[in-house]
Amino acid sequence: MNFDKTFILLIKNSCKKPYFVCIFALYLELIYLKIMIQVSDIAKKKVTELMADEGYNVATDFVRVGVKSGGCSGLSYDLKFDKSKNEEDKIFEHNDVKIIVDKKSFLYLIGTTLDYSGGLNGTGFVFNNPNASRTCGCGESFSL
Repeated sequence: MNFDKTFILLIKNSCKKPYFVCIFALYLELIYLKIMIQVSDIAKKKVTELMADEGYNVATDFVRVGVKSGGCSGLSYDLKFDKSKNEEDKIFEHNDVKIIVDKKSFLYLIGTTLDYSGGLNGTGFVFNNPNASRTCGCGESFSL
């Protein structure tokens, strides 16, 4: 991807002064969008299956991923399907799955991989979050 043309266009359209801060912010935004949330193949298969069962279309609808207070480690993940997005939501797409993250949850989820486990320890979606310093045994809550 050629970032030079993107930066120049964005700077002309949105930045006044100082240019360095604006360029840096735009660069960080592009990095976050690239590495935000990954979706494993098994999670994609399960998301597609569940969305179809609940009347959602994986091609047009979204998986909403968020973080809220609660759980045994302090913060817990929130995962649901959605047909619309809010103005401040960030949209990502990985492995043909469209993901929406609210503004509050954005920094907590950078680099996270959404996976699905069907093993003896239980079945369900698993968040592999490199930002978490501690997680609970069930994997549904974490702390930084």
